[in-house]
Amino acid sequence: MPLSIAPSNVTVEVKRIVADDKVKKHLGELGISAGTRITVLSSDGGSVIIIVKEGRLCLDRVLASRITVATVHDNLTLTES
Repeated sequence: MPLSIAPSNVTVEVKRIVADDKVKKHLGELGISAGTRITVLSSDGGSVIIIVKEGRLCLDRVLASRITVATVHDNLTLTES
């Protein structure tokens, strides 16, 4: 599912980022890459607020929709729905 529609207060794992290399590199520098686990704080309004490692980030909805994630339960990653 796209990060932009992931439910709040849920941990997800990044599966794929569909963007050009410059954007992927920038996201990687922020700690977002395939395999990274992030927690969605809020996806209301025009942006998505997430926790990556120890920091909070705000991504615009268009960028968040280019990040495919899967829900994580009890250290297991569920397949994409």
